[in-house]
Amino acid sequence: MVRSPHLEALFPKLHETMYRITSPEESHYNCIAWAAGDDKNWWEPGLLEDYYWPKGVPQEYSVEAYAKAFEALGYEACEDGGREAGFEKVALYADDEGPTHAARQLPDGHWTSKLGKLEDIEHTLEGLSECDYGQVVMFMKRLAGHHPDP
Repeated sequence: MVRSPHLEALFPKLHETMYRITSPEESHYNCIAWAAGDDKNWWEPGLLEDYYWPKGVPQEYSVEAYAKAFEALGYEACEDGGREAGFEKVALYADDEGPTHAARQLPDGHWTSKLGKLEDIEHTLEGLSECDYGQVVMFMKRLAGHHPDP
């Protein structure tokens, strides 16, 4: 497994957990887009010209608005991030100021994230906790293969 001192400096808990880099740095999409399964757009509320945000979802930085963005994709709140046959899951992270990050669960139960404009990684949820991303504050799930247009 290739370790990244740069990523471990930004996310100190990565050093204590298993993770791997799965793609090179890329600036066309962010963690919210990646968790939503979109690697073509940068998802961000605020009606900015170069950003995407689902129609009908409040243009605000709140956990509720981010949850509604995933609801537009068929997700609903669930109790935990445990692997569930037949479902895809996302985890929403937040700190005291609001939402900060989203991760998508892989079929094997690990998680995948886009780290801002940096790499995509496969990781544990704990690997990105207690840094600038805060903590996981919500889990959501949808039926596997159910991908409505936002």
